[in-house]
Amino acid sequence: MAFRQPRGLLAICAIGWLIAAGGCAPPEEAVGDDRLQVVTTVGMIRDAVVNVGGEHVSVAGLMGPGVDPHLYKAREGDVRRLFRADVIFYAGLHLEAKMAEVLGEMGSRTRTVAVVAAVPEEHLLAPPEFQGAFDPHLWFDVELWAKIIEPIRGTLAELDPAHAEDYRRNAEAYRAELIALDEYVHSQAERVPRDRRVLITAHDAFNYFGRAYGFEVRGLQGISTVSEAGTGDVQGLADFIAERRIPAIFVESSIPQRNVEAVREAVRARGWEVRIGGELFSDAMGNPGSPEGTYVGMLRHNIDTIVGSLLGETSE
Repeated sequence: MAFRQPRGLLAICAIGWLIAAGGCAPPEEAVGDDRLQVVTTVGMIRDAVVNVGGEHVSVAGLMGPGVDPHLYKAREGDVRRLFRADVIFYAGLHLEAKMAEVLGEMGSRTRTVAVVAAVPEEHLLAPPEFQGAFDPHLWFDVELWAKIIEPIRGTLAELDPAHAEDYRRNAEAYRAELIALDEYVHSQAERVPRDRRVLITAHDAFNYFGRAYGFEVRGLQGISTVSEAGTGDVQGLADFIAERRIPAIFVESSIPQRNVEAVREAVRARGWEVRIGGELFSDAMGNPGSPEGTYVGMLRHNIDTIVGSLLGETSE
C-alpha cells in the first residue's frame, strides 16, 4: 500500500485563500480504510478510475451531475479531500479552469495526473477561437478516451503494486467495454444520412464527437462556458438552422436551457420550427445509480437521443 504523507494544518493554510468558505481547518482523516484514496474532477474520469481500481480504491469525485467543470471552484470540503488523497486524477487542457491554481499547488505535495496527457497532440483539436489551446472534451471520441485507461492503471499499480495484476485485468475489461461502446456509437450514427448529421448544442463540447462519428457540430457558446453567448451568436445560429432546416437542437445537463430557448425563438421568427431534441450529457454525467451515471450509459444515451431526434423517431 502507498505511503501517505502527513498533511497538517500549516499545509492547508498555505492555500487557505483558495477555499471559498474561508477559514482554515485540518483535514479529516479517513478511518479504517486501507484502500488507495483517490480524488477525481469530472465524473467521466471518476468512472474510469472506479472501473480500473475496483475494490482496491476509494474514489471521491469533486464534480457531480449537472456541474460545469469550466466554472467550478474548489470548496473547503474539496481541499480536505485533495489533501488526504494518495493521487488526484484530472483532465487538464484547461477543462478545470477555475481549479488550475489549486491543482498546481497540490502537485507539489500529492501525486497528480492529467489523464489526457496520454493522448498524442496530433490527435487533439485546437480550434482557432480557443486562443491556441486544445479542446479538452476528448471523452466524446470513445477511441481517444480509452487512452486514459493506461495512465490510470499504471499510476494505481505504481502506488499499490500488491494489486497490480488486478488493475491490469480490470483495465483490459474496461477497454473491451469501451471498444464495444465505440462500435455501438458508430452503428447508431450510420443510421442518419450524412447530409442530416448536424448536431447543434448549447456549447461547443462535441467537436471530437463530430470528427469521430461524422457529424457537423455547432455550439451556441464556445468550447469553454466561461464566455457568454451574445445576441449575435444567437442570431447567427438561428440563421444557420433556418437555412439548413435543421429539425432538432439539444440542451445540455450542465448548461442553462435559456440560451437554447432563445435560439429556438429566433428560428421561429424566421419561419422555421425547430424542436428541442432532448437533453444531452456533455461536461457532466447523470445521477449516480442511473444508466447515464456511467460513462458508457452517458454516451449511449447521447447517441440514442441524437439519432432518434434527427430521424424523427422521438418527440419533444
